Amino acid sequence: MDLDKLIAIDIHTHAEVSCWNPFDNYGEEYDRAADKYFKNGKRPTIAETVAYYRERDIGLVMFTVDAEAKLGRRRIPNEEIAQAARDNADMMICFASIDPHKGKMGAREARRLIEEEGVKGFKFHPTVQDFLPYDRMAWPIYDVIAEYKLPAIFHSGHSGIGSGMRCGGGLKVANSNPMLLEEVAIDWPDIEIVIAHPSWPWQDEALSLALHKPNIWIDLSGWSPKYFPQQLVQYANSLLKDRMLFGSDYPLISPERWMKDFDEAGFKPEVKPLIFKDNAARLLRLR
Repeated sequence: MDLDKLIAIDIHTHAEVSCWNPFDNYGEEYDRAADKYFKNGKRPTIAETVAYYRERDIGLVMFTVDAEAKLGRRRIPNEEIAQAARDNADMMICFASIDPHKGKMGAREARRLIEEEGVKGFKFHPTVQDFLPYDRMAWPIYDVIAEYKLPAIFHSGHSGIGSGMRCGGGLKVANSNPMLLEEVAIDWPDIEIVIAHPSWPWQDEALSLALHKPNIWIDLSGWSPKYFPQQLVQYANSLLKDRMLFGSDYPLISPERWMKDFDEAGFKPEVKPLIFKDNAARLLRLR
C-alpha cells in the first residue's frame, strides 16, 4: 500500500459478487433478510468496490466469508480477491476466508493462499460458519496463520445475517461472544486477533479481553459511530487507542457515512489518525 496517498485504511470490507463463478442463488433468503435488517440491498462487484475506494483515496482490506458447510452456498473464490489485490497493490490487501470445517484440507489451502496468492490475513465468522472459535477442527488453520504471523479477524456480537428469519436461520449468535476468543489468543500468541464490530451485547467483554491480551485488537465496523456504546468511545480515546481500527463493513455501511459520524461521536482529535490509518498500518506491517 502507498500509505502517503491514502487518507485511511478500511480494515473490513466484503466481496459481494463474483465475476469468476456463476451466481449461486442457493440460500438467497439469507441475503433478503440481511437486506431488510441493514436497509441496504447493494451488491457491488469486487472491481466496483475497488474503484469506489480508489476514487476516495481509501485503502481497503477485502474478504469473503466461506460458510459452505453451514449454508451450502458456493463461496466467492479467495483467489479472485487475491488477484484484485495484486492488481491494486497500492491500495488493497486480501484476507482469505476458509470454512473451519475443512480442517487439515483448509490448512493446506491457507498455506497455498499465503505462499502463492499473497494473502495477508484471514477472516472468520463463528455464527455463520457454525463453529466455536476454540473448536479443534479450526486448530490446523490457526497453526498455519500463526506460523506466518498473520492477523485474523473474527466476527463478534449480534449477526445481521439470519436476523428476522425463522429461528434466526439456524445461526447461533452465542458463537460470536468475544470471550470465546481468549483461548485462541493464549494458545496462538503469534496471531494478531481482531475482534470485529462493537460486539453487542458483549461490548464490555471485548474491551476487557483487549485490555488483557496485547495481541487482540478491535475493529469498529458494522455500526455507525454515533451508535457506539459510550465505553467503547472512552477506551478508544484512552487505554486502547493504539489497537482500535477503522472498518466500515462496506457495502452495508459506506466509509463516507462512517467517517462523518465518527467526527460527531466524541472521539478526541489526536486518536483520529491512529484509528483511521496508523494502527492498521502497524497491524498489517506496512511500516
